[in-house]
Amino acid sequence: MFDKSERTDGAFSRGDFAYDTEADVYICPGGNELMTYRRAFAVPHDGVMKDGTIRYRASKFDCEACALKPKFCPNAVARKIAHSIYEAARDKARAIAKTAVVERLFAHLKRILGLDRLRLRGPNGAKDELLLAATAQNLRKLAKLVPLPAPIFAA
Repeated sequence: MFDKSERTDGAFSRGDFAYDTEADVYICPGGNELMTYRRAFAVPHDGVMKDGTIRYRASKFDCEACALKPKFCPNAVARKIAHSIYEAARDKARAIAKTAVVERLFAHLKRILGLDRLRLRGPNGAKDELLLAATAQNLRKLAKLVPLPAPIFAA
């Protein structure tokens, strides 16, 4: 999974902001809130864009008064953060990617299941072939978890 949340220009990254799930806001290190909308609508908006993200914005007035503005948004009036609607799943994938389990699973696919090269062409073919191989791998794991029934002996 590609993680582009880290900034390279010296500004604070998205990880430096705390996300409050109950209030649905980001809290900056300066203590200000980044919200999706600052006014109430007659018809409620969910804020989800076409690309599946929700954009949280800080108030221009909060950023102007903040001493940390050069670290928050050096080239903008106020800070914006894009939050994927699949962020919970992305967080799990980030946590898994930090472990060596993923590399071991790919090594198992290559060596044990014989997936040293893909036989189907194109991105869709590769996706389908990897999906089938991962399904086979998961079924093998599941079969090991299911206990065998107790043997029935003749009396």
